[in-house]
Amino acid sequence: MKHKTALITGASGGLGLEFAKILAKRNYDLVLVARNEGKLYALKNELETEHGVAVFPYTADLSVVDAALDVFKYTLEQDLKIDVLINNAGFGDSGSFVDGDWQKRYEMVQLNVIAMIQLTHCFINPMIEQGHGKILKMSSVAAFCADPYMSIYYATKEFVRSFSEAAAQEVKGTSVTVTAFCPGSTVTGFAQAATMEKATDVAKGAIHALEKGKVLSYYGGFTKCMGFLCRIFPRFVTRKYATKMNR
Repeated sequence: MKHKTALITGASGGLGLEFAKILAKRNYDLVLVARNEGKLYALKNELETEHGVAVFPYTADLSVVDAALDVFKYTLEQDLKIDVLINNAGFGDSGSFVDGDWQKRYEMVQLNVIAMIQLTHCFINPMIEQGHGKILKMSSVAAFCADPYMSIYYATKEFVRSFSEAAAQEVKGTSVTVTAFCPGSTVTGFAQAATMEKATDVAKGAIHALEKGKVLSYYGGFTKCMGFLCRIFPRFVTRKYATKMNR
């Protein structure tokens, strides 16, 4: 029986690594995209040995303009049909927007937003044509409020959430689903700060939401409550709360 194939960005560590392990156990072949070539090939050897799946490492820095298009070209060259796309790669930064490093913030938008859109655009039509496909995008509870000291990061996660909901509605009835998953801030963009157990649990929750075809899903009761409160409280209240949390 032919294995399904999943493409995972940011696959060399954190949540991306956990996604790879979970899907390999479920007999998915994998296209793993990350900057660290050594870690990708070590993961390839591990997963192929343990689970008998095919793993295709592709080294790329998606914060570079149009690097996402090269990922798509690679899958075409390898004649790979992508059944699951997991847009996991992303990073965040804190500090004053006025005093911050512009290049770093530019790269954040390029990675968190532009590369995500490009990958979605490249793979969604082939999924529709083949009659099935699932796309997972890692958003955050940060998508529901503004933070004066993590302004770009929060804005990118709101974009991911909004875009994912709209895209999900557009493809409704095509057997392709788009899911935005919102974990707490401790693991979104900052997976290195989370314990491995936490990352594993979050990844399992995200895969569950993906398989169910949910449009918007939260990790844990606290995150769900925070998302709800951010929508009902006045915006000036959520801004002040976020400011106190992150300064």
